[in-house]
Amino acid sequence: MATTDHSALRNGISLPGDGLDAARVPGHWLLARLGKRVLRPGGVELTRWMLDALGVDPEDRVVELAAGLGATARLTLARRPAAYTAVDRDAAAVAALSALTAPGATQVRAVRSDAADTRLPDGDATVVYGEAMLTMQPEAAKRRIVREVRRLLDDSTGRYAIHELCLLPDDLDPALAERITHDLREAIHVGARPLTPTAWSDLLADEGFTVTARRTAPMALLEPRRLIADEGPAPALRIAGRALRDPAALRRVLHMRRVFRRHSAHLGAISLLAVPTPSRPRGGTRDDRHRDQ
Repeated sequence: MATTDHSALRNGISLPGDGLDAARVPGHWLLARLGKRVLRPGGVELTRWMLDALGVDPEDRVVELAAGLGATARLTLARRPAAYTAVDRDAAAVAALSALTAPGATQVRAVRSDAADTRLPDGDATVVYGEAMLTMQPEAAKRRIVREVRRLLDDSTGRYAIHELCLLPDDLDPALAERITHDLREAIHVGARPLTPTAWSDLLADEGFTVTARRTAPMALLEPRRLIADEGPAPALRIAGRALRDPAALRRVLHMRRVFRRHSAHLGAISLLAVPTPSRPRGGTRDDRHRDQ
């Protein structure tokens, strides 16, 4: 899922999904419309762990895939990397990301592009990360995106991190996994396809990465304790107040929370840190990637 910030609204920048009614808009943009900023499955705590694990410093050239409206970007920019590039395919998100500023000398830019074909230079990034975006892709698209990350990263200093929804445990019955996936899609109106922890690690390994660190967390996106931890007490109350004043939005939020709770024993959040595997060649050329499509 994406992240947002209501400063976008104050600055006259529309949110993705504006114009769609509450019954049809994707769940993450509905929550954004209500004022929720942190929409990662493991909350801001797991995002902070991911950034700490990446060790972003002033020498790094960072690329964020599916950057949303910039909540994680702001945490990254506070670390003053040499360069930060936000990639998103939504025009409204790119408009908001283009307004980002850094506290130091960081070169900041936002580009409208697909995560599987960013058109950024080979090997120019030292850090790439994406949150709650691979989950939304089918298997082939997941692999194209990870392959693109491999192409973007510098071979010697490159680091890649993901923060995604996961299915638990590793030996989860396939029929139950399919039922959970179906219920998620129906609730959030996005084609969520989470993997087990081992399957996420295997995906990265298959596409030229070695996983070096892993952390999991409960998927408690809409639970009051997580809401307050991620947003703060006053913003959490404002989000609740907006939902109460919008019956259609409230029905959607409660439905999403029921689905999350129904499957809470088998839904979690995971963050993985990985580095390029030296023995693997860099991902294919853009022409090679188009042939895979």
